[in-house]
Amino acid sequence: MAEATPGLGIEIRHLYKVFGRDPVGHVELAKQGISKTELNEKYGHVLGLRDISISMPAGGIQVIMGLSGSGKSTLIRHINRLIEPTAGEVLIGGQDVVKMDDQALREFRRHQTAMVFQKFALLPHRTVLENTVFGLEIQGKPRSMQEQAARYWIERVGLKGFEDSYPNQLSGGMQQRVGLARALANDAPILLMDEAYSALDPLIRVDMQTVLLDLQKEIRKTIVFITHDLDEALRLGDRIAILRDGEVIQQGSSQEIVLNPADEYIANFVKEVNRGRVVQVEAIMQPLSAGVTPNVTATAGTTLEEAMSLLSAAQSYELAVVDDNGSRLGMVDMQGIMAAISRSETPRPAAKPTLVKHVG
Repeated sequence: MAEATPGLGIEIRHLYKVFGRDPVGHVELAKQGISKTELNEKYGHVLGLRDISISMPAGGIQVIMGLSGSGKSTLIRHINRLIEPTAGEVLIGGQDVVKMDDQALREFRRHQTAMVFQKFALLPHRTVLENTVFGLEIQGKPRSMQEQAARYWIERVGLKGFEDSYPNQLSGGMQQRVGLARALANDAPILLMDEAYSALDPLIRVDMQTVLLDLQKEIRKTIVFITHDLDEALRLGDRIAILRDGEVIQQGSSQEIVLNPADEYIANFVKEVNRGRVVQVEAIMQPLSAGVTPNVTATAGTTLEEAMSLLSAAQSYELAVVDDNGSRLGMVDMQGIMAAISRSETPRPAAKPTLVKHVG
């Protein structure tokens, strides 16, 4: 197989979506701050998204999280323009998807994006192999190329030997692996996953998260992953944006959100999170003290839980945080680790959250 096409950055700027008979005529009310309830009760229009601005770096996993009705699925469908925006821009590789004509949009959907659905969306009369080549058929690729790509990705997602099986012969987890293989076979730079694992049992869900993370180390696609599950968001997301009532309440890394929730709504989301498994040593490290040379080291990216194990094994109180080249970046001690885990003190070095003002 040829090397996978790398991801493209996505820039969403001031995106609004109003549902109703005259959305353009009512979007100005949304810009002025009318509440979702008032827009519906007084004007008979529904506010889907309000002033969404998110920068999604190429090759990363951007998680969009929120409860039911928060607008997360509406948002992801704007990226490939399955839903028409009322106002705003969706820039991908420098092109505004909102301004594409019909032909350009069709080509964009065929070659630049692939989607993995919550309900698998497999064709029941097609085998695993035939489902996996489906997108390549639409692209008009030669049959030999279709099969080569399909067999490669079927094997990569752990389904080798099931090429001739039909969807009704597979478990839910296996069916979702087919959906993932089909999306990857298209080799699109952007992978859209709308609650892709929500229908799976918890153990299978964790297994599929692992599959995705392992593959992402190689493929480096730009993945937009929708979920309502905080644990899933924290495990998968390089960046996380949390929505409520169509607005971004907070966005940032998992550590920024856990350590510095923007408001009570976010704080309630993260209050039961095991910080030791999420927060990494560089988020709480202090500058190296003069004359202090800890003999225990941990690379940036080490979780606080892992750091505690290192210190306990070495019967030491402090460790140095180093980069991949071994250069010392700072230090943490057991007291700082325990304070961060127990929430007794918000660690000073943690970056401030990106807070988006919301109304209503």
